[in-house]
Amino acid sequence: MPQSRMRSLCTLALFIATAGAGALIVMSVMPEALAAAQGHTPAAKSMTASPALSPSPSPSPSPTPTAVSFKGTPAVGALFTIKRGKLRHFCTAAVVQSKHGDLVVTAAHCVQGRRLGPKSTVTFAAEYHNGKFPFGRWIVRSEYVDRNWRLHKDANDDVAFLLIGQPGRKIQKQTGGEKLVTNVPLPQTVQVIGYPDSAERPITCTGPARRLHLTGYRQMVFDCGGYTDGTSGGPFLIPATKTSPTEVIGVIGGYQQGGNTPSVSYSPLFIGNIAALFKRANS
Repeated sequence: MPQSRMRSLCTLALFIATAGAGALIVMSVMPEALAAAQGHTPAAKSMTASPALSPSPSPSPSPTPTAVSFKGTPAVGALFTIKRGKLRHFCTAAVVQSKHGDLVVTAAHCVQGRRLGPKSTVTFAAEYHNGKFPFGRWIVRSEYVDRNWRLHKDANDDVAFLLIGQPGRKIQKQTGGEKLVTNVPLPQTVQVIGYPDSAERPITCTGPARRLHLTGYRQMVFDCGGYTDGTSGGPFLIPATKTSPTEVIGVIGGYQQGGNTPSVSYSPLFIGNIAALFKRANS
């Protein structure tokens, strides 16, 4: 899902031979076509993790609900870049509770190849909706990604922490932050928020996140329609209770860069590798 959720085309080779009064149809089906027949399409190879794909992930429950549009929430926002003098939305991110109050979490593939630093063209807008920036626009200064992602684009490490704003400005003081939690048992009921490129408001859906049983992948899967281009990086949130704050346990990304169809979204599991990455970003 390079800066957005991707689609791939699959091909079928049909060979028709006629004999006598009948016709024999022989189909040679490529692996990509088999995946499409099962409701999945392959991710772009240049952005895929090193583990080999198994033919069929866990089946999705039926029927699948559909996300709804809403105004948004302060700690979740949209990522924009400037292109030809105009703001272009491309991904989603969430403010996380951190020591310095200036970190957001998103998918690593969202910021791959983006120009960051003092002349960064990437900004974060918390609770953006309908052309409004309730908390302003915050420049993305730098990124923290796992070495395994940087070298191999491993889907299990498709997570990035972004340092935002200018020194002395703390977005967490304005928006609050989601508590990052690792090693959460599954299944788990989560709220998933994302900003589609085609809309001016975010979408939300609540349902179960479960383990993805696919060889070589440490991922979870969430079934809900509407998560199209731009929702990459959207957080998997365990809603707050009277005794605990909202917790973020994943982001749309990882396998198939978060999903090749709008109705199925993936996230790397937040386990030891993500805990270590957050510790480095939070130091």
